[in-house]
Amino acid sequence: MKPHAGQPLATAGAPLGKSAVAMILVHGRNALPANILSFVPAFGRPDITYLAPGAAGGTWYPLSFMADREKNEPGISSGVWVLEQLVQHVVRAGVRTDRIVLLGFSQGACLTSQFAASHADRYGGVVLYSGGLIGPPGTTWNYPGSFGGTPVFLGCSDVDTHVPKTRVDESAAVFQRMGATVTEQIYAGMGHLVNEEEIAFTRTLLDEITGGR
Repeated sequence: MKPHAGQPLATAGAPLGKSAVAMILVHGRNALPANILSFVPAFGRPDITYLAPGAAGGTWYPLSFMADREKNEPGISSGVWVLEQLVQHVVRAGVRTDRIVLLGFSQGACLTSQFAASHADRYGGVVLYSGGLIGPPGTTWNYPGSFGGTPVFLGCSDVDTHVPKTRVDESAAVFQRMGATVTEQIYAGMGHLVNEEEIAFTRTLLDEITGGR
């Protein structure tokens, strides 16, 4: 069962196949692809391909990302499948995996981190705004594969009501163990949002992948 199959794919920037770099952006709970694409102008790279899949009903899975996994199925597995299909689609269009950046916010960051950990590769980058790996407290993530130095960014507030700092720490450790180059930034009192420093990190990452402008 794949509840998220067949949902519209929103795009921005260069058409797929016209840029050597593509970013896949995954929206949060009760949101739309257009919401996550609103970050694109701040990245300052209109020459890059941006692709944003949509969740059925605007939500990838019903409960907290720290609930029992089976209670969030088939949403999680369907969402991971959507990202798997989309990455394959981008590669078929001629974009190498090391030029694909995966980015998500909130529930989208959790889904993105879960996809990345279970599909480790040398990506252009993995950017997680206020999210972490999926599973109840006590979960261990022992996925095979290596990120081969992929830059992974995790940014979150220390008082985020949805994402405990402990889970961000755990997620960073998993990515580090799997061979990623991890940057973790915890912001005091920020709340559940994205700040300019996180945007600037992403902008720099895109510039580095493309060798600047």
